[in-house]
Amino acid sequence: MALSDEPAAGGPEEEAEDETLAFGAALEAFGESAETRALLGRLREVHGGGAEREVALERFRVIMDKYQEQPHLLDPHLEWMMNLLLDIVQDQTSPASLVHLAFKFLYIITKVRGYKTFLRLFPHEVADVEPVLDLVTIQNPKDHEAWETRYMLLLWLSVTCLIPFDFSRLDGNLLTQPGQARMSIMDRILQIAESYLIVSDKARDAAAVLVSRFITRPDVKQSKMAEFLDWSLCNLARSSFQTMQGVITMDGTLQALAQIFKHGKREDCLPYAATVLRCLDGCRLPESNQTLLRKLGVKLVQRLGLTFLKPKVAAWRYQRGCRSLAANLQLLTQGQSEQKPLILTEDDDEDDDVPEGVERVIEQLLVGLKDKDTVVRWSAAKGIGRMAGRLPRALADDVVGSVLDCFSFQETDKAWHGGCLALAELGRRGLLLPSRLVDVVAVILKALTYDEKRGACSVGTNVRDAACYVCWAFARAYEPQELKPFVTAISSALVIAAVFDRDINCRRAASAAFQENVGRQGTFPHGIDILTTADYFAVGNRSNCFLVISVFIAGFPEYTQPMIDHLVTMKISHWDGVIRELAARALHNLAQQAPEFSATQVFPRLLSMTLSPDLHMRHGSILACAEVAYALYKLAAQENRPVTDHLDEQAVQGLKQIHQQLYDRQLYRGLGGQLMRQAVCVLIEKLSLSKMPFRGDTVIDGWQWLINDTLRHLHLISSHSRQQMKDAAVSALAALCSEYYMKEPGEADPAIQEELITQYLAELRNPEEMTRCGFSLALGALPGFLLKGRLQQVLTGLRAVTHTSPEDVSFAESRRDGLKAIASSHILNFRICQTVGVKAGAPDEAVCGENVSQIYCALLGCMDDYTTDSRGDVGTWVRKAAMTSLMDLTLLLARSQPELIEAHTCERIMCCVAQQASEKIDRFRAHAASVFLTLLHFDSPPIPHVPHRGELEKLFPRSDVASVNWSAPSQAFPRITQLLGLPTYRYHVLLGLVVSLGGLTESTIRHSTQSLFEYMKGIQSDPQALGSFSGTLLQIFEDNLLNERVSVPLLKTLDHVLTHGCFDIFTTEEDHPFAVKLLALCKKEIKNSKDIQKLLSGIAVFCEMVQFPGDVRRQALLQLCLLLCHRFPLIRKTTASQVYETLLTYSDVVGADVLDEVVTVLSDTAWDAELAVVREQRNRLCDLLGVPRPQLVPQPGAC
Repeated sequence: MALSDEPAAGGPEEEAEDETLAFGAALEAFGESAETRALLGRLREVHGGGAEREVALERFRVIMDKYQEQPHLLDPHLEWMMNLLLDIVQDQTSPASLVHLAFKFLYIITKVRGYKTFLRLFPHEVADVEPVLDLVTIQNPKDHEAWETRYMLLLWLSVTCLIPFDFSRLDGNLLTQPGQARMSIMDRILQIAESYLIVSDKARDAAAVLVSRFITRPDVKQSKMAEFLDWSLCNLARSSFQTMQGVITMDGTLQALAQIFKHGKREDCLPYAATVLRCLDGCRLPESNQTLLRKLGVKLVQRLGLTFLKPKVAAWRYQRGCRSLAANLQLLTQGQSEQKPLILTEDDDEDDDVPEGVERVIEQLLVGLKDKDTVVRWSAAKGIGRMAGRLPRALADDVVGSVLDCFSFQETDKAWHGGCLALAELGRRGLLLPSRLVDVVAVILKALTYDEKRGACSVGTNVRDAACYVCWAFARAYEPQELKPFVTAISSALVIAAVFDRDINCRRAASAAFQENVGRQGTFPHGIDILTTADYFAVGNRSNCFLVISVFIAGFPEYTQPMIDHLVTMKISHWDGVIRELAARALHNLAQQAPEFSATQVFPRLLSMTLSPDLHMRHGSILACAEVAYALYKLAAQENRPVTDHLDEQAVQGLKQIHQQLYDRQLYRGLGGQLMRQAVCVLIEKLSLSKMPFRGDTVIDGWQWLINDTLRHLHLISSHSRQQMKDAAVSALAALCSEYYMKEPGEADPAIQEELITQYLAELRNPEEMTRCGFSLALGALPGFLLKGRLQQVLTGLRAVTHTSPEDVSFAESRRDGLKAIASSHILNFRICQTVGVKAGAPDEAVCGENVSQIYCALLGCMDDYTTDSRGDVGTWVRKAAMTSLMDLTLLLARSQPELIEAHTCERIMCCVAQQASEKIDRFRAHAASVFLTLLHFDSPPIPHVPHRGELEKLFPRSDVASVNWSAPSQAFPRITQLLGLPTYRYHVLLGLVVSLGGLTESTIRHSTQSLFEYMKGIQSDPQALGSFSGTLLQIFEDNLLNERVSVPLLKTLDHVLTHGCFDIFTTEEDHPFAVKLLALCKKEIKNSKDIQKLLSGIAVFCEMVQFPGDVRRQALLQLCLLLCHRFPLIRKTTASQVYETLLTYSDVVGADVLDEVVTVLSDTAWDAELAVVREQRNRLCDLLGVPRPQLVPQPGAC
């Protein structure tokens, strides 16, 4: 595996799935031949119904579905599979259920391989006609369980219609008795076909195939074709696509007509074509909402058009000499070139009249190119290509002109997509002459960047994808010399689409088209080099395309400026914010490839766009200005020159004025304000890092105001962009302070320092949580010279933020960010302790012995933050930040002054982190384990005072660190429970395990329970260890009494361990101290409780405690009797049920003389009845069990 040698939990299944996906199209043969033969051989045994039949059917589906992408592998095996199944069908003794099952198997094969291939294998002798016809006749069209049978029989009947004998020879004497005539076979087949063309299942499709084979027979077309076409047109005229039955009827009829005009001879179909076309016009199919009807209408129209025109190969079409890639490459290696083919300029049949209906057909196909569904447009595009191939050159050129009219910006994206498909089809067939390439390439280049905004998203992905298909088709259709004038434009456009398109499908399509052009044309600049980097798989990652691949391609001068131009023109103003940000970062990288072009051409354009009325353009251009300026600064810095050597005075002034211009126009307010704030914060950061000559300028005050105002009003920003805004403002502040607020090296301007620190500390007490978050991180981002002399004050303010008080208990995010500001290495890498460092005796300047204990106290205090709200356990954020901060601070001290790490502090850190590593949230447990192992194995130098270091290194060897997936319960809990054997860690690890064991996730509960049981099994023979463990368990219970987060899972844990006999050794002693104290704690925990889960868990524990002899048993029974009269009926019923089971399990609890009576009372009493009735039975039980009857007291809710 890529990251480790061992798979994660659940890994084998995931790995197997990945392999299936990876090698799904890499099968070499039909590997299940023997299993399939056995499966088909058992059909007679399993056909009767039930599970065996379903298992056999499902297994066969699974086998066949593996070959959906490579169905040709089944070809050598189709014949014997069909023979086995047809033997069942043709066996007169086979019951109907077996025959239907055989046809289901035949249908599954047909679905995978396709009926056209499979159909040829059906028996189609003269002797097969009547048996198949009889089988079809006896079928019930309304039997929805046997539709596969009807479908396959109709297909079988269609292939028998191909016999080369007149059907009348099979009729014999039709007069069986005087006055009674038998229907001819011809009439029977036609009747069946017509009846199945209007059914609602898949048999309708097979009936259309049957009709096309039957009606086009020489002996049938003379007598039946006109009649059937009349019946079909009447059906179409009577049906409406507004009703379901009308849609079904029209679907079957249109399929049949399309198949007839496809398979029938032109001279047979031509007399009826005009009539059918008129009827089709009357149906108004383009107005239908049914995609399939519109597709069939387009298909039928093109078939009618092809019937009007004589079948011929257009003499004027463009023909490329050698279409084989291998032959092309061979010619190139031999230094030969293919001769340009002769293109005929005159059509031999130019004088032929074009039938009247052709114009209407082409018009309808052009309308179909603009249909709202892709399948209809694709069918229309193919129809355009087929029709143009039979037209004279002038008319075909008119068709091309009409297709090019689809590429108007008044047209929708549907028309652009249909136009691209039609152009590809025309080019592929050689019907797009080189003289038209100038116009065609121009529109294709526009289509490659087509993107129209629609509301919150855009349309045009399909247009760009189809444009790539056109480029792919042209590469195969034309000689290199024909495309040579367009190579530069097409290659640049395809590279740009492959690298900068938003959608992965378009990037991959462009990469494939580029590859095809490189292979077929051989004229694309640096084609092989680019393909090696930007192949089909490499362009799958969008960030990689924008930031890595683009830099490589821009290294070739032919592509540099087109790529930069595209980013500035199209992507900087893109509707998707992620694309705008990636485009700005890409410009940063590309500016270093073309600094002069970026500074003189790009930068002025970007500056002019910063005041655009379009919000997206404004946002993207400001980001781009920031990135390009920073890129030019880095180039200048390499030569020890200022950035102003690349940017002229006008550009510098333009950058300085951006903030004021936005402020004056009030563009920081309203819906677009947050985008502007984020962009200008990035601008502030990049210009500060670029050391722009603004020191002492009023623009610095404006920038500072923007940062402060943004942090102060974070709560007004939408939640999905709040974190990004916060990070941008804090990063801007850090860069701004470092560049413009240093008076002397290492010294801050006192006035600015006083103002900033005082203002930011005051904001830490703001009633808005997000404001606290922002200014906490802002304090953490301040450079060291601003913290000098004010460290204690800042730390005190941040410690106050991390402290949980009743009024701000829900402010988990502010506590998290306060911890990050103190010591955590979060994403911005700003934290106070790392900034000021460690220095002895300077509590107001650095971390030292005088303040380190206070910092540790604040961090450790947050390890117990278990705040929950509607979002769940939000305290997780705080605990995670606390752990990270503890690790970073400890490692910092270990590197510089390890003596500051005290033994009790280190012990508490390791114990708290171990507790978190045993809790129930998977990703959080993994983070805690990572922190624990980092502290344990850190060796430069080792962390001092780690408790039980030697034992820990044996339990968690360094070699196993990378291979363990701590987020998987199956791997984490068996390891973490080993810490229970170390006294220092036992309390905290057991506390975490208790919470996990009483959780909700099945896998967490299962693996934590198994691990705990394994540990307890190992200490059963050690009374001292068991006593120590039980004492720790009771101590946890006592410390967390009435703490719902711990007590309820603890009761569930106690139920598990008592049920599994983990404390059986204590049951030999009467009134064992463990049992006595546990009983007392349980009574306190459930007293006056209304928590159903707690009460149910308490019942289970009391029932298990009856196994302890002495007064503990009597008290436990008394508690159970009290619960039998609880106010909640559910509690009463559950108590009775569990006591019943307990008394049967522990037979020595009640004497044998009263056991039957006790059990009868428990089972026969309606415990959810009125309390007065229930109380009488409860008192009777008390007498039988030998416990005192509970007395009523005048307190509400007591039993």
